[in-house]
Amino acid sequence: MKYKTLGKSGVQVSELCFGTMTFAKEADEAESARMFRRCREAGINFFDCANNYSDGQAEIILGKLIGDCRNEVVITTKVSQRTGADVNAKGASRRNIMLEVDKSLSRLNTDRIDFYIIHYFDPFTPFEVTLRALDDLVSQGKILYLGVSNCAAWQIAKALGISDKYGFSRFELVQPMYNLVKRQAEVEILPLAESEQLGVIAYNPLGAGILSGKYSKNSRPQVGRIVEQDTYGKRYSDPRYYQVAEDFLAYANELGVSPVTLAISWVKANPAITAPIIGARNVGQLEASLAAAQFNMTAEIYEKIAKMSIQPGNATDRLEEVLDQKYKFSNR
Repeated sequence: MKYKTLGKSGVQVSELCFGTMTFAKEADEAESARMFRRCREAGINFFDCANNYSDGQAEIILGKLIGDCRNEVVITTKVSQRTGADVNAKGASRRNIMLEVDKSLSRLNTDRIDFYIIHYFDPFTPFEVTLRALDDLVSQGKILYLGVSNCAAWQIAKALGISDKYGFSRFELVQPMYNLVKRQAEVEILPLAESEQLGVIAYNPLGAGILSGKYSKNSRPQVGRIVEQDTYGKRYSDPRYYQVAEDFLAYANELGVSPVTLAISWVKANPAITAPIIGARNVGQLEASLAAAQFNMTAEIYEKIAKMSIQPGNATDRLEEVLDQKYKFSNR
C-alpha cells in the first residue's frame, strides 16, 4: 500500500480509503469487523463515515473497531444530511454542527475527528456561518481538518476565499462523485483541487456497481444499489452508461483483471485523486477492490478506458485552446 499527503494537512493516508456506508446495513457488525481487519492487513489507514449512515450505527461500529488503533487511523465523518424528524435536524448551521459533532464524537468513541466533512451544500446557511463554526471546533480540538462533499467548484472556491479573508481553517479535502461514467469532476473540481492543493477522495468509483461486471445493456443483477435503491437507479439511469459498462467489462476480460480492480485503478490513476473510496458488503467482495493497490495502470490502459466513456465538456467554449493531452495520467 502506498501513502499520500492529504492536501496541505501533512497527514499521510493510504491510496485507498474504505467507506463504511454498508456498516449496520448490508454488513452486520461481525462482517463489518472482518472487513475492517482485512483493510488494516492490506495497509489501509483511512476510513470514511457519516453521521447519517445507518442512523448513526455505522459510526458506533467504526468507533468500536478503532478502539485499539485510534492513533494509527485517519477517520472522516460528515454533517448536514437529515438525521431526524425535527425541522432543524439537518443543514450546516452553527446550531446543527455543534449538536452533531458531539453526537459523532460520542458514537465514534474518540476525542477528535480527523476530517469533518460538510456532506451537502446548505443553501440556507451562509458559508461564513458554517466556516466560523467549523473553525471554532478546530480551536476546541474536536476536529482537526475540514472537508466538503457534493459541492460545485465555484462553491468550494468561494469557501476557500472566505476562509482566507477571515483567517478560518480552510477545506483540505473534497469528496466528489467520480467514476468512468460520471466524469463531471474533471471539468472544474479536480483542476481546482490540484491548483489549491486539496486532497480528493472520490466516492462511487464503481458507479454504484455499474462497472462491477454485473451490468450490461440487456442484463441487471437481482441484488445491488442500482436495482434496490431509487436514488442510485435514477443516478445511473442513462442507457449509455450500460454500453460503457459492457465495453469496459470486455476490456477487463481481455486484460484478465477484475472489472472492479480496473475501475478503481482508473480513478486512482488520476493525479488529482488522493484516494478512491472503496466499499463492500463482505470480505469476499472487498478483495477485488483491494487489488487496485497493486494493479499496474499504464498510460495506454488508462487512455483506452477513458475513451470508452462519455467525456464531459470543457469549462470554457474556447475549444481551440484545449490542450492536446485530454486525459491526465500519473503512474504512481
